[in-house]
Amino acid sequence: MSLIEAAGLSRSFAVPARSLFERRRLSVALHPTDLAIEEGESVGIIGESGSGKSTLVRLLLGLDRPTTGRVVVDGREVDATASARSLHWLRRQTGLVFQDPYASLDPRMTAGQIISEPLWALDIPGDRRARVREVLVQVGLEADMADRHPHEFSGGQRQRIALARAIAHRPRILVGDEPLSALDVTVRAQVLELLTDLQRQEGLTVIMVSHDIGVVQNLADSVVVMKDGRIVEQGRTDAVLQRPAEDYTRRLLAAIPVIPEA
Repeated sequence: MSLIEAAGLSRSFAVPARSLFERRRLSVALHPTDLAIEEGESVGIIGESGSGKSTLVRLLLGLDRPTTGRVVVDGREVDATASARSLHWLRRQTGLVFQDPYASLDPRMTAGQIISEPLWALDIPGDRRARVREVLVQVGLEADMADRHPHEFSGGQRQRIALARAIAHRPRILVGDEPLSALDVTVRAQVLELLTDLQRQEGLTVIMVSHDIGVVQNLADSVVVMKDGRIVEQGRTDAVLQRPAEDYTRRLLAAIPVIPEA
């Protein structure tokens, strides 16, 4: 059995009528979808804005309720209608890194308080302060930086703090929603290298949502291509990106900017 399995997963939203003479209609964000992710695998999910990437990930993590279908993680079905506490088993297995390192960190909290949030929220036992210092070093920062506030860090350092928070409770699954897009090119390469190292060291299963095909090419073992709420192509990263079967994938690859040689 795969670590994560989705079967017939879909999500539709009601669109309010614009007048008394118009019926309410449904907008389909994700058409019925099947997906399996193996333990230790890194998966890149790519596609244009509005293609259903984030909707799919939210459903996989139990952050939204599917219209149809089911999600099973480590042999246990995810019930998105359950209470927050009854989903602790899933939250303990997953860590999330968001797009904007400036907006995702509370400016009133120290780095140590931010990183220790999941340890408190998920009732993780042990010396929490020691774990914070340990994980700061693991992401390439100094242990004594725990007492600093977000405004004292650069963008790349903030994203390292976000990564530290995501892995502090030792999850099995790390999910990134465009975690590198707000960083400049040099810092992006450093954080990408860090992600690769963390996956290898911790044996993490990684799900990376990105519009940056270069990021997916360097990080992901396999790739899922989405368009209009459907998976249109998937497979091993090198096979899909070097020999795409779908016109849509070829158009995505053709849209990658090429820097001319001097």
